[in-house]
Amino acid sequence: MSTADTTVKSTADTSYAAVAGSERRLYWALADCWNVTRRTLTHYQRQPVNIVWQLGFPIVSVLLYGFVFGEAMAVPGDGDYREFLMPGMFASTMAFGFMGTTMAVVTDSTKGVIDRFRSMPMAPSAVASGRGVSDLLVACAELAILAGTALLIGWEAEGGALAAVGAFGLLLLLRFSLIWVGVWLGLLVPNAEAAGGLYAVAFPLTMISSIFVAPSLMPTWLGPVAAWNPVSSTVTATRELFGQPVSGGSWIEENAVLMAVVWPLVITAVFLPLAVRRFQGLSR
Repeated sequence: MSTADTTVKSTADTSYAAVAGSERRLYWALADCWNVTRRTLTHYQRQPVNIVWQLGFPIVSVLLYGFVFGEAMAVPGDGDYREFLMPGMFASTMAFGFMGTTMAVVTDSTKGVIDRFRSMPMAPSAVASGRGVSDLLVACAELAILAGTALLIGWEAEGGALAAVGAFGLLLLLRFSLIWVGVWLGLLVPNAEAAGGLYAVAFPLTMISSIFVAPSLMPTWLGPVAAWNPVSSTVTATRELFGQPVSGGSWIEENAVLMAVVWPLVITAVFLPLAVRRFQGLSR
């Protein structure tokens, strides 16, 4: 065999080995991600009280705001408040979900679980990706239960099946972006008590928005703040896709569907690298 043939064969073998190595790394990254996801879901199975609270609270909120406060709430155009409320409750549940992510991550961190994962021969991305997958699965369950509750109280998606699928997709996109906020905060705060204090940040995030009241009905200084809240863009977009639009004069409200995609992408672009960097910076 000539020198040229030997060089070509050596190059081909190296390329094949690199491809095979990449495929093995991808396989084990997916396998490790699934193992972390299964671990999280197993916790729900063994501690059903947690999932009952997590899935039951949105239902109580719908009944509280829809029937207790709903009679006193106004909707632009004199629309039905429960139809106005439901897209907001969908988005509120997705937005508040990042606190569950934060509490779970900080609990694993303070108990040494994450350090144990880091010492094992597993893909470094598996901890974060497994948390993301499991949280999205729980978010799908939350949306399904909320949608069933909404149908029982008379709400319906009037924009058609395809538009409804798009609306739920935007809700899950918002939840996906906020997962990385939760992971970053969970790795940042020192303990669960400090994480609990973050509810003081999460509460205004949802309340100063268009979830419960249209920005046009708010004071002139507060309405623009609520309209530019990323959660408000998702709420307004889902109302439009569900066939229950509320007129708004600002640019952000008229382009709600576009911004319901842009905001989550921006949040992900900011907080995903921060979460990864924080994870990599943990002491071994």
